[in-house]
Amino acid sequence: MIKTTLLFFLTALAEILGCFLPWLWLKKGASAWLLLPAAASLALFVWLLTLHPAASGRVYAAYGGVYVLTALLWLRVVDGVKLSAWDWAGAFIAFSGMLIIVLGWGKA
Repeated sequence: MIKTTLLFFLTALAEILGCFLPWLWLKKGASAWLLLPAAASLALFVWLLTLHPAASGRVYAAYGGVYVLTALLWLRVVDGVKLSAWDWAGAFIAFSGMLIIVLGWGKA
């Protein structure tokens, strides 16, 4: 389960970075050259999704929980926004949902 969870976090980081770099270009006036690493990051994201050991629908459902937590951590670390108790509660609930789904893999 730890390996799967770490793979989910790596997948989420690839997706977030792939979306963040074009945002920097469009909203902050950064170089259009950022679109190249963004495309590579999104390609990595797609490839990482294929490495998960379950049916795609279950992977996407479980991944959603990790994505919520990772996006909030990105908000805190990269954007410097202080997270509220509501943010942490939502992340905990979403991440707990991921753990429940992953625990059921192979038992359905």
